[in-house]
Amino acid sequence: MAASGTNGIIDLLEKILKILKEEHAFDQSDDQPVVQFHYPADLQKKMSFSLDDNPATSNEIETAIRQTIRYSVKTSSPNFHNQLFAGVDEYGLIGAWLTEVLNTGQYTYEVAPVFTLIEREVIVKSLELVGYPSMPDADGIMCPGGSISNMYGMMCARHKKIPDVKKSGLSSLTSPLVCFTSEQGHYSILKAANWLGFGIDQVYKVKTDGFGRMIVDDLKRLITKARSDGNVPFFVNATAGTTVIGAIDPLPEIATICRNEGLWLHVDACLGGTLLFSEKYRYRLRGIELSDSVSWNPHKMLGAPLQCSLFLVKGKHALYEVNCAQAKYLFQQDKFYDVSWDTGDKSVQCGRKVDAMKFWLMWKARGKIGLAQSVEQAMSCAEYFLKQIKETVGFRLVQSHYQCCTVCFWYIPPSMRDQKETPAWWKKLHEITTQIKKRMTLDGSLLISYMPLPEKEFVNFFRMVVNCQPPPTKSSMDYAISQIEKFAADL
Repeated sequence: MAASGTNGIIDLLEKILKILKEEHAFDQSDDQPVVQFHYPADLQKKMSFSLDDNPATSNEIETAIRQTIRYSVKTSSPNFHNQLFAGVDEYGLIGAWLTEVLNTGQYTYEVAPVFTLIEREVIVKSLELVGYPSMPDADGIMCPGGSISNMYGMMCARHKKIPDVKKSGLSSLTSPLVCFTSEQGHYSILKAANWLGFGIDQVYKVKTDGFGRMIVDDLKRLITKARSDGNVPFFVNATAGTTVIGAIDPLPEIATICRNEGLWLHVDACLGGTLLFSEKYRYRLRGIELSDSVSWNPHKMLGAPLQCSLFLVKGKHALYEVNCAQAKYLFQQDKFYDVSWDTGDKSVQCGRKVDAMKFWLMWKARGKIGLAQSVEQAMSCAEYFLKQIKETVGFRLVQSHYQCCTVCFWYIPPSMRDQKETPAWWKKLHEITTQIKKRMTLDGSLLISYMPLPEKEFVNFFRMVVNCQPPPTKSSMDYAISQIEKFAADL
């Protein structure tokens, strides 16, 4: 039978570190594969996924743990470049473990006294980083991901435009509310429009320039069009680090339009917000301080354990006014301590995970200086990779300039380099990109994503993501290039 009780838990936890080491969970060398890939049917044969009436034995539990590690993607590998996150900061990991062990919610001071103060400090320092007013003239909250953070921005914008909609709902409106986002902005804006009842047809997509940035004149055009169509513009989503290209929209110009038009400006800085740590790169987000709200994911690029997302907003009690429901059983006003420390009523959630501890411990241990150094190392390696792609035969950049930690490119195999670039040629390159990815994944040597960009009529290309964790090096950049060349040589 499986061990149970306190002693059994402690024994298993003590064994976990040994298992993690033996299964190379945190191995940052090139010796271990990024993934031992198996198709779903094959993986079901290798592991027992069944949930049964009788408890598993201790040996069966250990086997399941080992296999889970063995067949999972090792995001701590230096050759994992597949997502906008990678690896895990060691202090952030310790913070995550503490969070799980203490297993509490982040809604009242009485159940999370230390974590309440920790979240407040993280919010205060993040407001300062963005250039917002300090509390109480601005506020913030930790969220379960950037999609929810962006939805918070839309909620706050709606409340400011039409406060009565909280009680009367959208059916009381005589004209539809509409919002605006870049054609390369995150799809969560469409999801938010759906969830909040506007409908995705009320999201106007603004065209982008050759570098993936929102075209200001097209934003003006669409605002005018929306009003002439009888709609009510209320929200503009600018992006600081688009998902694919990593483009940063012209924030100062967009802020001027929003101010003149009376529109809420939200900045989705889930990716690019991390650049604010670096004095060398923070200029790229100039104008973010002019926005009304910001989303930022320290779990992207910086290496905070998933999930770690912040929503920051200007205005006294902005979050509370939008979200409060005043549940008497939880937010009693006659408690024996200062109830202003109870944060649950400013959240759309009730049970809210303690996410601040991870980021707080990282910042505490490394300081702003150490985090800035991590950002600058990652950006330096991204710039090195860009230079190598420019200079290496067979590689072609999707665009010549990148503002964040991503570099997008095609690889053209030798057999295709002297051919005329017809639509059929591009179709073949589209398919070859997927074949290269498949070969590298099955080999386990490199994970790097690919995608098309339909609005620009770009066929599948690779997107290299350079994150702070594990700390990237020039050699890991060179390795990625060599692996792509190796697996595409005969295509």
